[in-house]
Amino acid sequence: MADATATRPAIDPDRASFAIALNTARDLLIQAAGIFTDTVVDLVGTIGRRVLADLMPARRIRTRPRVVKRAISKYNARGTVDRTSYKATISIDILTTRTT
Repeated sequence: MADATATRPAIDPDRASFAIALNTARDLLIQAAGIFTDTVVDLVGTIGRRVLADLMPARRIRTRPRVVKRAISKYNARGTVDRTSYKATISIDILTTRTT
């Protein structure tokens, strides 16, 4: 899965679905029982193509921590909570020179 997403630089590896890869590998093993005529089998290529064909949606940025309501209490864990979602921007600076 990581090799498949590495072939496309714009795709985040988090978007690759393990379930798609596992089901594809299972299907390939079921279909290929006793059919191997060549010594080279391209299973990774087939799995990678199916993973790239059905990517999961991009991750959303979490702006609030997860809060679990207490099971026993009949009151909220933290009073009134602002549930408004806010846009967040992440920037990454890549340094090309080594600093000491």
